[in-house]
Amino acid sequence: MSAHPLRLRVNGRPVELADVPVTERLLDTLRGRLDLKGTKEGCRTGGCGACTVLVDGRSTLSCLTLAQEAAEAEITTIEGVGSDAEGHRVQAAFEAVGAVQCGYCTPGFVMALTGLLKERGAAAPFGEFLEELGGNLCRCTGYGAIVRAAAALRAEAASR
Repeated sequence: MSAHPLRLRVNGRPVELADVPVTERLLDTLRGRLDLKGTKEGCRTGGCGACTVLVDGRSTLSCLTLAQEAAEAEITTIEGVGSDAEGHRVQAAFEAVGAVQCGYCTPGFVMALTGLLKERGAAAPFGEFLEELGGNLCRCTGYGAIVRAAAALRAEAASR
């Protein structure tokens, strides 16, 4: 298995890694090499959304992305999203409505909605907010509070 150097920016900071195998997933680089444990591994198949991060502002499933594919990119994880205006708004909406149960899935939901706001802006129809949530699974809730957080974000955007 061959390995190559990898340069990227993670949460606004430059990162250079010497020998990253070409088969290493971005999820493993973030969790194992950079000790960013907020990005979770759920299903390993891209079906649960717990591993969602932003790559150059776009929602990306890090379990399906090779680390080398993110070379030279700006990666934002849940650890860094609070310093981002959209990410901070999403986190505040989740907190305001109590949209956290055990918290395992929460980073993925927050990152997915932050990605939507970055990609489509605050004017995205509410249906797109719900569609974005559709790629994330939560095993301990009926999604009511999570949908309320999305509705609060959309209402806030509409009032601007």
